[in-house]
Amino acid sequence: MIPTQIVAHQQSKVLELGYEDGRSFQLPFEFLRVHSPSAEVQGHGPGQETLQTGKREVVITQIEPVGHYAIKPTFSDGHDSGLFTWEYLLHLAENQKQLWAEYLLKLEAHGVERDAVMGSSQDSLACGSH
Repeated sequence: MIPTQIVAHQQSKVLELGYEDGRSFQLPFEFLRVHSPSAEVQGHGPGQETLQTGKREVVITQIEPVGHYAIKPTFSDGHDSGLFTWEYLLHLAENQKQLWAEYLLKLEAHGVERDAVMGSSQDSLACGSH
């Protein structure tokens, strides 16, 4: 399902998605950044994900359409390699509460703070099961 409205609210740091059926979702920029579908975040296979931290203040500085199937947001931390397909955006929107809870559990499991600055020791922090 293709959103009929996409609005990036800089003040509240949320991406608003509106759909033809009347549904509307607000996805925080931080949520989108830590769930980016890019290889940089997701890795190249199961267990290769890189746990993203320090993204609470990130904003979306630009959104580019990609064909008729996706958007490519540019985040203020320079990340711009994630292609968010319409299908993936709807998945994030419909499962936001569960996905965010899982993210917080991963942080806890790794003993990492949500606002920790990603550094060299952090870069290799894979989210696979231990």
